[in-house]
Amino acid sequence: MATSNLLSPLPLNFPHKTHHSNFLFSPNHQTFLSLTKPRPRTQIISQSKGSNSADPPDRIISAICYFYPFFDGVQYGKYVITQFSPIQALIQPLVPAIRVFKSFPFNGFLVFLTLYFVVVRNSKFSRYVRFNTMQAIVLDVLLIFPDLLERSFNPRDGLGLDLMMSLDSTVFLFLLVCLIYGSSSCLLGQLPRLPIVAEAAERQVL
Repeated sequence: MATSNLLSPLPLNFPHKTHHSNFLFSPNHQTFLSLTKPRPRTQIISQSKGSNSADPPDRIISAICYFYPFFDGVQYGKYVITQFSPIQALIQPLVPAIRVFKSFPFNGFLVFLTLYFVVVRNSKFSRYVRFNTMQAIVLDVLLIFPDLLERSFNPRDGLGLDLMMSLDSTVFLFLLVCLIYGSSSCLLGQLPRLPIVAEAAERQVL
């Protein structure tokens, strides 16, 4: 969904202990010097390449997953989309896919089950794919809260309507930013960490 690797290479050198000045001149000084020699480049590369590295298929699958919460929450953009033509132009190519996603009331729930049980809980997929998929799922689950607020209050006019419009617009813009950041990072082979949801997703991915 800045790049951050969950695994980092070990330090190449041991710290130099200056308070034992005669250590290098001990009978075992050759052993100490052999420990401080730089490791071969191939070994360093193999350590730095962790389970979050992604090949092209993994990148594409991960990028597509971020469309799920955006499609599920696109209705929160009803005020922003009508007011700003650049956002209309940005959303227009996605309209056919959004209509298919919204055509059946249980599509969102079916996609949720598919992503969670077929991808996240499937060890055949790389950790990169499962982490990004879980981020998309957590982001979609968070949409429950603005939905509950809207269903509970549903103001028709006045200050309440203004507040609801602001809330909906904020939720939509957040989903849009997460879509752009998450998908573009995945296509570039980077590991996106979305605010709020990254830590929750990490706990679910073994």
